[in-house]
Amino acid sequence: MNAAVIKQTLSSDVLPSYAQILDAAARIAPYARVTPVLRSAALDALSGSELHFKCENLQRGGAFKFRGACNAVWALTESQAAAGVVTHSSGNHGNALALAAATRGIAAHVIVPQGAVQAKVDAIARAGAILHRCAATQAAREAMSAEVQRTSGAVLVHPYADTQVMAGQGTAALELLKQVIGLDALITPVGGGGMASGTAIAAHAIDPSMTLFGAEPLGADDAVRSLSQGRRVTTLVPDTLCDGLRALIGETNLDALRTHHVDVIAVSDEESIAAMQLLWSELKLVVEVSSATVLAAILKQPARFAGRRVGVVLTGGNVDLQSLPWNAG
Repeated sequence: MNAAVIKQTLSSDVLPSYAQILDAAARIAPYARVTPVLRSAALDALSGSELHFKCENLQRGGAFKFRGACNAVWALTESQAAAGVVTHSSGNHGNALALAAATRGIAAHVIVPQGAVQAKVDAIARAGAILHRCAATQAAREAMSAEVQRTSGAVLVHPYADTQVMAGQGTAALELLKQVIGLDALITPVGGGGMASGTAIAAHAIDPSMTLFGAEPLGADDAVRSLSQGRRVTTLVPDTLCDGLRALIGETNLDALRTHHVDVIAVSDEESIAAMQLLWSELKLVVEVSSATVLAAILKQPARFAGRRVGVVLTGGNVDLQSLPWNAG
């Protein structure tokens, strides 16, 4: 393993500071979009709260992931960047890293597990990534990543446990809290925990009293279980339509959720699909089932959000329109 890979590995698994999130915002400003915030009187009435939807489904690449990937790519030194970057991803992070690498003119290797959503794999390829296939296990992903690092010298940019990735994801909350003054709660989906971690750090740096929530599929509720049991649950095998939230939460990311008292609510796939339909009906937004978990959580437990001004982060919109979940079966 070369020095560039070693340095990048050592920078992982460390939570970013608020200063690093501010640095990330400046770093990605020339490349990332300032996404809009939308409202719906109908959804406010349905939830009993004032909802402000941060539309990261309209971010470059169709998901918030571009923020973290772009920050990681542009945080590299010239010598680190020369050999390119590598990650393992079934979708949005791989696409985001390829797009971010293109802004710097460097190679992006993406390890894609078997069974990944074909529309997302196609997007990764269109973004210019060098694709590598592996078995659909975490061990296979990591083994292939290590092999590509060894043979190419590419720098690993982990989907959610990389410090610069987490800092970049935190810029969405930073942006939202400038767009909407006076929010008293935020909710994001929870998968590996990069977005939830970055959001928590940014939000509490700005307003320590803010209440933070996460939304997670019942079929991949390892964060809920981990927070309840006081230890990271690693034995759960995800079983959910929310392909973007199948990753188990990282240890460092879990620490952030504990430290910032993020309250994670688990929702069924059926509840998320219904929320996905509502977002199309009321906001005319196409979002992934994973993104719709946040609205599903609010509607599942409305008493916890009643009367609040809530920032709701819609994380992605990369949907295969030929395979909409309510048409399945």
